Amino acid sequence: MITPNPTPYADLSPDLVLTAIESLGLPTDGRMLALNSYENRVYQIGIEDAQPLIAKFYRPGRWSDEAILEEHSFTRTLAEHEIPAVPPSVIEGRTLHAYAGHRFSLTPRRGGRTPELDDPSVLEWLGRLLGRIHAIGALEPFAHRPTLDIASFGEEPRAFLLEHDWIPKDLLPAYTSVVEQALVGVRACYARAGSPALIRLHGDCHRGNMLWTDAGPHFVDFDDARMGPAIQDLWMLLSGDREEMSGQLADVLAGYEDFFELDYRELHLIEALRTLRIIHYAAWLARRWEDPAFPAAFPWFAAPRFWEDHILQLREQIAAMEEGPLWANPP
Repeated sequence: MITPNPTPYADLSPDLVLTAIESLGLPTDGRMLALNSYENRVYQIGIEDAQPLIAKFYRPGRWSDEAILEEHSFTRTLAEHEIPAVPPSVIEGRTLHAYAGHRFSLTPRRGGRTPELDDPSVLEWLGRLLGRIHAIGALEPFAHRPTLDIASFGEEPRAFLLEHDWIPKDLLPAYTSVVEQALVGVRACYARAGSPALIRLHGDCHRGNMLWTDAGPHFVDFDDARMGPAIQDLWMLLSGDREEMSGQLADVLAGYEDFFELDYRELHLIEALRTLRIIHYAAWLARRWEDPAFPAAFPWFAAPRFWEDHILQLREQIAAMEEGPLWANPP
């Protein structure tokens, strides 16, 4: 078994980044801006006499080449169908490149602002685009990318946190009990949902991965694309209390179902998927803690208060899952 390098970007200096870009015949002008990314390293690179490019250097060991290329193919297919995703550029016949042991891709820079998710018309517009993405995503499965499921997002992250002693000893009994109750609740939600279809998803469709311009939105960062239930790409658009989220969901579906039909049994999964995300997020931070970027960006993770709040979140999620879906009788 290969042990992941805890500091995989230690040698990724500005000079190496610029030299990697120039190895493809692209003359850089020396301008380089690090963008907000932790899993990978992402930079805006100035190109002589041309628009800047976005360079993504992939975290070693996370995805195979085949899985990365599958994501690239998916985004290219979406763009070919005039869906506003931003696929990597094809340079020298390839979208995935390598230099000095690092794999990277280049995409055109696309600006924009975060969408106003309290605007019903914005939610309907996003719903239409997600419906179109899912209509393409349902045509065939990923072959090399994983599935969002209880094992990978709940059971395995829990086991990692416990096996590596991340939970403070005085909170361990409470955590052990509440995370088990939470996973029981997740399994019950999945049982009520039946066997929803698994399709290719964006996978991490929060507002930070959608950029809005005067011409409308476009979707970025398909790095977490995977197989899963369609509702995974919808629930992160919702916030507030149950009444507010029900209204927001109605706005999203008003556009979404023009292009793709949602299996309403998947509404049982909204709070279950939120619960899995909470468990998975804590383990993600723990796995990456030896990467120097993580303690600097998330200093609160090392404090007992984080785990107190984490346990409280899981208790709230247990109650939310017991309340049932947002729409008991969807129209």
